Amino acid sequence: MRIRISHETVYRYEHPPAGVIQTLRLTPRNHDGQYVIDWRIDVSENCHLDQHEDAFGNITHVFTAEGPFSELRLLVEGEVETQDTQGVVRGAIERFPPSLFLRETALTRLDPSIADFARKAQQVAGDDTLTILHALLERLNNEVVFDTSPTGTTTTAIEAFALKRGVCQDLTHIYIAAARSLGIPARYIGGHLHRTDGVIGQEAGHAWAEAFVPNLGWVSFDPTNGISATDAYVRVAAGLDYLGASPVRGSRQGGGNESLEVAVNVSQMGRQTQS
Repeated sequence: MRIRISHETVYRYEHPPAGVIQTLRLTPRNHDGQYVIDWRIDVSENCHLDQHEDAFGNITHVFTAEGPFSELRLLVEGEVETQDTQGVVRGAIERFPPSLFLRETALTRLDPSIADFARKAQQVAGDDTLTILHALLERLNNEVVFDTSPTGTTTTAIEAFALKRGVCQDLTHIYIAAARSLGIPARYIGGHLHRTDGVIGQEAGHAWAEAFVPNLGWVSFDPTNGISATDAYVRVAAGLDYLGASPVRGSRQGGGNESLEVAVNVSQMGRQTQS
């Protein structure tokens, strides 16, 4: 599948800031089943984009924009060719052993209710790791409601599980916490999803998890949709949790209150779509 992505972020400031520093994780990499055909990043202010790689091998861009300005726009556009690998991820940059992804973070912290939830899925599935992960995926997809109302970037797995609702980021954090509680390494993936219902306009990117299966490697699991990733998914960044794979993070000097608008369009090239 050839997928075109447009991701625009607009910041508006109550008072013009003196300057803004941003780190972007918005650029996908090539790996088995994913090839980046074209990709570009535009910033509305005059600045230089410095490209780096973070500890997990994600492509990052850092820029400093000198103020004053009342609005800052980031536009990311590109095309990616994808193939269905049955959810198995191969050819990605791996700088750490899988055991690193057993590490708990503030957003993926475990509590007794999530641990019990994971144990019950394991009891049904038996001893096979892949079967356990699919059972956990099905159980979470059935019991926690996907809700497009944002819960906040600092909502934890514990908070979202107690609410039994959340955005894709929250469901992913719950899945990661549950998998790690069973001794299965799991990590957070940020990227994009081409929807099958013809809707191309989205309010944000997508999130899912990858878990490590012995003798198979990393396998993707999307608790929002209850499936492993297909050729409709574009993988952009990996981390221990959302903060490690967040598309945009930064700071500013001054500016007062800030408003944020995000518009994401994901479409299949060569096919008529409607918003």
